[in-house]
Amino acid sequence: MVRLGVVMGADPRTFYGLSGVGDLVLTCTGALSRNHTVGVRLGKGERLETILGSMQAVAEGVRTAKAALGLARRYRVDMPIVQEINAVLFEDKSCRKAVTDLMERDAKPEKGQP
Repeated sequence: MVRLGVVMGADPRTFYGLSGVGDLVLTCTGALSRNHTVGVRLGKGERLETILGSMQAVAEGVRTAKAALGLARRYRVDMPIVQEINAVLFEDKSCRKAVTDLMERDAKPEKGQP
């Protein structure tokens, strides 16, 4: 997330506050988060169409995932988590397989690290 933002001209410090990491943590862990709800239900094996069809509110992360992948490709930023999320959401990849693929990736340093 930070790498993409920086390539697009953002100050990296922006991502370390409430609007960056704070929002990410709450979205990923908050029981009231619509995006968290979608993720939990996907993890239980439900299909995205079924989940979205049963929700009253919008889970904005579904559209955001597609947009983030498009930006990552446009700016040539490697975003493996975003790639796997899109595969789960739009290509019927299982959550288990997506996590396995992420965990089995070759380790490499973060940009700017030795």
